[in-house]
Amino acid sequence: MDTFEKILTQYWGYPKFRPLQKEIIAEAYEGRDVLGLLPTGGGKSIIFQVAALARKGTCLVITPLIALMKDQVENLKKQGIKATAIYSGMSYTEIKVAFDNCILGGYKFLYISPERLGTHLFHTYLNQMTISLLAVDEAHCISQWGYDFRPSYLKIADIREKLPDVPVLAVTATATPEVVDDIQERLQFPAKNVFRKSFERENLIYIVRHLENKQGYLTKTISKVKGTGIVYARSRKRTREIAEFLKKQGISVDYYHAGLKAETRERKQMEWKTGKTRVIVATNAFGMGIDKPDVRFVIHHDVPESLEAYFQEAGRGGRDGKKAYAVLLYDETDKLRLKENFKKSFPEKKFIKRVYEAIFNFYQIPTGEGIDQVHEFILSDFVSAFKLPVRETFSAIKILMQEGYWSLSDGFFTPSKIKFLVNETELYKFQVKHPKLDLFIKLLLRSYAGVFTDFIKIDEARLARRSQLTEDEIRKYLHVLHKFFVLHYIPENDKPKITFLEDRLPPKFVGISKANYEDQKKRYEKKMKAVLDYANNQTKCRSQQLVAYFGQKDALRCGECDVCRIRNEVEVSKLEFDMILEAIKSLLKAKPLHFIFLVDSVQYPSQKTIKVIQWLLDHGKITYDDDNRLVWHKD
Repeated sequence: MDTFEKILTQYWGYPKFRPLQKEIIAEAYEGRDVLGLLPTGGGKSIIFQVAALARKGTCLVITPLIALMKDQVENLKKQGIKATAIYSGMSYTEIKVAFDNCILGGYKFLYISPERLGTHLFHTYLNQMTISLLAVDEAHCISQWGYDFRPSYLKIADIREKLPDVPVLAVTATATPEVVDDIQERLQFPAKNVFRKSFERENLIYIVRHLENKQGYLTKTISKVKGTGIVYARSRKRTREIAEFLKKQGISVDYYHAGLKAETRERKQMEWKTGKTRVIVATNAFGMGIDKPDVRFVIHHDVPESLEAYFQEAGRGGRDGKKAYAVLLYDETDKLRLKENFKKSFPEKKFIKRVYEAIFNFYQIPTGEGIDQVHEFILSDFVSAFKLPVRETFSAIKILMQEGYWSLSDGFFTPSKIKFLVNETELYKFQVKHPKLDLFIKLLLRSYAGVFTDFIKIDEARLARRSQLTEDEIRKYLHVLHKFFVLHYIPENDKPKITFLEDRLPPKFVGISKANYEDQKKRYEKKMKAVLDYANNQTKCRSQQLVAYFGQKDALRCGECDVCRIRNEVEVSKLEFDMILEAIKSLLKAKPLHFIFLVDSVQYPSQKTIKVIQWLLDHGKITYDDDNRLVWHKD
């Protein structure tokens, strides 16, 4: 057993790696920049975690997914590995303590959100840390061609200048060929070095259904297919409506979206993961970081806005290797909705600048101030205060975020935390001087370790049970100690936060670049067209369509999707069908031919050739010209 396998077994309990994991780890361990392209569920986080544990120093992990970042830090801590995280929405004191611990406490992992990379504080501490590996999660975010471009990722290039001998290990699940090249260029790879796992999921059967009665289909399909599943819907309101409908049909179901309280989301997610709830109806807020192996179906009630998003969400089915279904429900209203969303995603620049002004006015921040300020941000309160349209306003906020004016975190639950600001000697003197607080301070010290060196998560309810006080009394004591500067108390919070990355500018200096507006608009339109083409293409294997979008051209027909099943009805084997089709295509691309000449020219049994020709006619791949000759119509 080599070093990598020992680490894998010691910390994760796995006897061996999945395909390509070990090869990618070895590249980074040897000091070479490497990009790992592995589909959803391919074990990307373990790759950079094992590589980092094999090298001396601290691994700097850059990721935009705060909830996932927090989960990974907690999991590493449970395994006895020192890890911490810095992300948008944290207080200055929390951030400074985390950096101090990385320098002094031998921390192996520092997770950081991309927005923090450009801050003066980060660069000051970076010079004092021994960085062994630069891990870039969700690496497609660095590419303007990617479906989730984050301008703050571009700051990674600046970091590389300060860490010239530190290798980069980048991972992503979804990237087209142009994005793969762009990632390596922007991360300044000296030479291209990509490890790709096939995008084919042989156990995942893709199906598209054109129908108007979507809810009737859901009931019939969920009742027929055994096992647990996910139904994705486009809006929070729709998740609740669909769940209520399915519940009336006797299906064990719940709904999930980012607008629910943190404890409610956590409970719903856990009930689904443990099997108490069979089906979860959710927005795209559900699923990131969830690795439930026995999902038998993923149904998209509404068409997503990109094939990247669809592939990632559909890929949450069948991770145990057993057969699962990924179903996309489609009707003409989906097409109209996508086009309407496209229009609202790029409001006029005049409106975007109006939103910029309104945001700063909302928090009463004057011109020349605001940088590094963090505020709770409730979109509904903001649009109500300024009477703004919701979707266009959110789009404007995202465009301005891409310009680097601010960052906006999703709503995520942050438990209460404390850290003592005095040393043990000073604390003892305080206890003697304030006997009424002595018992409470002793309760804290008995309940939590490490409170003098780091922010420690606390549970007011647990403290109340241990002390026979009420939760309100616990909070009152904590606030008193906070006011005395004995400790720093940060109450729990689950609200979205906006972090200002620059001071407020006069309106005439607020710029909206071509890259973040006109270019992004073109890319958005291209992605929308790809989704609609996938939904409407009924002549090419679904799996082949999807993997071809990601640059994999050599995939075989799956034989089980809705398109392949229709082909199978012509009673020609999958291999024979493809060979006859290629022969017909080659002949007709050379010149049009009459039916009988075409049949005679194909070197396969006539009856099978005729069936394939008929199938091609039925699906519009070939047509008759004015001289009654067959011509190849389209690829």
